Amino acid sequence: MKRIGYYIIALLILATSCKDDFLDTESPSQQSTENTFKTTFFTEAAMKGLYSMLTESTVYGQKLSTNWPTCSDIETCGFSTGNLIGNSDGTNAYYFSSKNNGNCKWDNLYRLVEMSATAVDGIRKSPLMKTSDSTLMKSYLGEALTMRALGYFELVKVWGDVPYRKETVNITTAYQPKTDRDTIYKYIVKDLVEAQSYLPWMSKSVGGVSYTAERVTKGFAKGLIAKVALFAGGWSLRDANIFPYQKESLEHKSDIPELNGYFVGRVKNYKDYYAIAAQQAAEVIGSAENPHTLDPDFVNVWKTVTGLGLNSSNENLLEVANGLGQNGDIGSLIGVNLANNTQFTNSTISLGGSNVKSTAYYFYSFDSLDVRRDATITNISYTNSGNKPASASKGVEGESFGNDALDWKFSKWRFYWMSPSYMNLLKTANSRISTGVNWIVMRYPDLLLMFAEAQNELYGADAVNPTAKISARQALEKVRTRAFPGRPERVKLYSGDFFDAIVNERAWEFGGEALRKYDLARWGLLSKKLEDQKKALCLMINGQPRSVSIFDKIYPAGMLPTKIYYKWALTATPLGSLYLIDRASVNWYNTPAVTPNPTVYGNANWLYAAVGNKSIVSKTVTILTEAAGLDASYDYSQFTPQLDSTASIDNSLKMYTLGNGVCNYRHPYAIYYTELQNSKDALVNSYGY
Repeated sequence: MKRIGYYIIALLILATSCKDDFLDTESPSQQSTENTFKTTFFTEAAMKGLYSMLTESTVYGQKLSTNWPTCSDIETCGFSTGNLIGNSDGTNAYYFSSKNNGNCKWDNLYRLVEMSATAVDGIRKSPLMKTSDSTLMKSYLGEALTMRALGYFELVKVWGDVPYRKETVNITTAYQPKTDRDTIYKYIVKDLVEAQSYLPWMSKSVGGVSYTAERVTKGFAKGLIAKVALFAGGWSLRDANIFPYQKESLEHKSDIPELNGYFVGRVKNYKDYYAIAAQQAAEVIGSAENPHTLDPDFVNVWKTVTGLGLNSSNENLLEVANGLGQNGDIGSLIGVNLANNTQFTNSTISLGGSNVKSTAYYFYSFDSLDVRRDATITNISYTNSGNKPASASKGVEGESFGNDALDWKFSKWRFYWMSPSYMNLLKTANSRISTGVNWIVMRYPDLLLMFAEAQNELYGADAVNPTAKISARQALEKVRTRAFPGRPERVKLYSGDFFDAIVNERAWEFGGEALRKYDLARWGLLSKKLEDQKKALCLMINGQPRSVSIFDKIYPAGMLPTKIYYKWALTATPLGSLYLIDRASVNWYNTPAVTPNPTVYGNANWLYAAVGNKSIVSKTVTILTEAAGLDASYDYSQFTPQLDSTASIDNSLKMYTLGNGVCNYRHPYAIYYTELQNSKDALVNSYGY
């Protein structure tokens, strides 16, 4: 795989022409900036410095990919009532954020913003903009503008209203209060519209520079405009104490009550932003030059990126180029579980899913024939002591079946797809090693579904967009066609409410990809969907079978089994033949009429049979306390009577603080206390933090 080379010199070049800390007040060196952008060689090095910032642990190296986006209806940071208040791991667990959480800092995102702003300023002033190198320099300008926009977009997604500057830091602009997010979104869209006009399509070469998925290209910039526009037109928690004019200027979400000056709102002209999103996405979809397509094989997307390859269908619009042993925890903190002390690991190292987990609720949301189900989520681990029956006893290692409804992993990243170089390092490692697996920031199906969402909002599901030459429904069904190969009847089997169909499809397509929490927030559905998940999980593990609703599906009482049977198959992998559990052999949806042969099949108790009477109260309470800081208060008095052991559950719930007591829909993070101090009182926290 050809990767961008990141060198310390690239960082040093930009470090001399921008601030190391976004609050420093010394003016950047004009001479250094001018020298940097007088040659394409040093400008290219400066660009590599920007890309290297994306790999930092508090950017996409870890926090934006595997920490901060957790706690949605399909992704969790692990259910544990002990995490209710502490959240010292930086996940914003349960939405009890804290200004004292040192893992929730924005330093590197602001460094990215400042380095990008410095590059934008330097390139605009470069004498090369008037020479034969101007085409390449304009491409660089497009990259820098996009990187600045991307940095600000992530800041707003995580913290809400944040300081914004149109220029690089100087003595008059260093200490600024918050800018309202609506203003920031306008500037981001403006930057990106300019940027996309300069950028080449993927796979093109400009001035000897090859534009792969590891660089910003026209398709990604347009996709990012569409995404930003949908957020700009979406719902979010607002602070009328700092921005009192928003009380009148914004539309309020009526089903989420305002408290203490905090309300959920969106701009009244939100459809203008949907029009931008539809147009920008359509200009990619309908362009004769568009190099992006869906990989025909959904699994191949993940095999390729985990194996450090680039997708041949150009499905990935932007990947963060991590380096083996240098950056990234993809496949380590998220992915299939690989236990320690196996043939691939020593006694101290294990891989997979410690940061990002899922549940049986998400698994059962899928259609049973959707290829994305088993490609995306698994409760199966690779261990050194599988309990294989005698007929499958060729060796002791293999996969083991896990029966905890709350402890599932994302299987898009699997250790047996990783590069041989990484697996060799793993055998002798004493601590976690960066995998080098690229983080995919955006895939082509994201652009298709954003188009479908915006087009539907404006014109309905079946109006054909003249630029894209397809309708919203056709865009949705392009994504579903890959999910159901050879089954056209299943492609059209989705919710009759087209918006609901989009909400569901994005869950099934992007599990584990750090999109769901923020999608739900902008739709105004975060609280509702989390509560739907929690109540369904409680019913699934209840002592007496209950009917359960999951997404667009209803499972009648008694349909889901209490005992699971499964068998192994000797399966070829890049690491050799391994005993893997045959997913097709598992009775996920029924109890067999005849007990399978125990010399061939393993078995495990399932759902409420796996929990048992002794644990049902504690497990139920663990579920109901998830996300307990998102809203001001919670009342389960109308729900718990539907469960066994109601009185015990109610008494146990009284031991925990349910609700933040301040406001509803508290999805933004707290600003870290040192950033407040460094601002010289220009910044204050909102939402009761």
